[in-house]
Amino acid sequence: MDEFTFTYIVDGPMSLSPTRFLSSFPDEYWRDHPEALDEAGGVPMTAGGLLVERDDLRLLIDAGLGDIKFDSHYGPIQGGALLETLKSVGLEPGDIEVFALTHIHIDHTGWAFVDDGRGTRTATFPNACYVLARQEWEPLSQGIPPAGMPDPTTVVQPLLSHPNLKLVEDGGEVVPGVSALVTPGHTPGHASYIMRSSFGKRLVVFGDVFHSPAQLEHPDWGSAPDSQTESVQGARARVLSELLKDETYAFSYHFGDQPFGSVVHDENGRVVWEPVPTQVLF
Repeated sequence: MDEFTFTYIVDGPMSLSPTRFLSSFPDEYWRDHPEALDEAGGVPMTAGGLLVERDDLRLLIDAGLGDIKFDSHYGPIQGGALLETLKSVGLEPGDIEVFALTHIHIDHTGWAFVDDGRGTRTATFPNACYVLARQEWEPLSQGIPPAGMPDPTTVVQPLLSHPNLKLVEDGGEVVPGVSALVTPGHTPGHASYIMRSSFGKRLVVFGDVFHSPAQLEHPDWGSAPDSQTESVQGARARVLSELLKDETYAFSYHFGDQPFGSVVHDENGRVVWEPVPTQVLF
């Protein structure tokens, strides 16, 4: 997109139960959209990080699941590939200059820190400034974890002692051309990020504001991990208003094999996800 390059650094797949993870969806939706399910009857999703490159700057947003594989309450999840995927595009963890989190759930923080072999958690991206919305950080710093947060010793405690932690406000600049859009609901301070090119094009990274393209048309269909259900509708409405603006594209971690797209009105006036062509790198 103009002077930006975006690369999805995949960590691993997830196959989540539609009746558990997206339990508010009516049964007829799944009957009418069998293509939305995988062969095992789960909702196919992935976890990872979005690499944003502009000139000599390298920003990574979120860090997947980490080196784990297990059957969660919602279905099987498998991480572990993020660093290998990063290496496949010619980068090492030390090349990341800014690492930003949308929120503190386990499928977005997995590679934020790693064990150093001596019982200490150390920053996976040693040269990076770590960025988080202040509204997400404040309850964590006071010992009030949101539902679905990983073990505090794996992420929150290392963040407390991180020498280069940057807290951003709604609308605050992360780096030139990238700003935070704080959209509480899924978690207390969930942040989306908006990239603006010098030619007017935009990319919105909306994290977990939406987990399924169906929620674009039906924002009242919730997701099980939403911690503040009364705020989710407002978050979705605000992000959707951004997604529908001209020259705007979007990135989703959880839209299966269609992570990049745009939100448009179809011929019937419905709000839909329109995937954009991408290049698959091996």
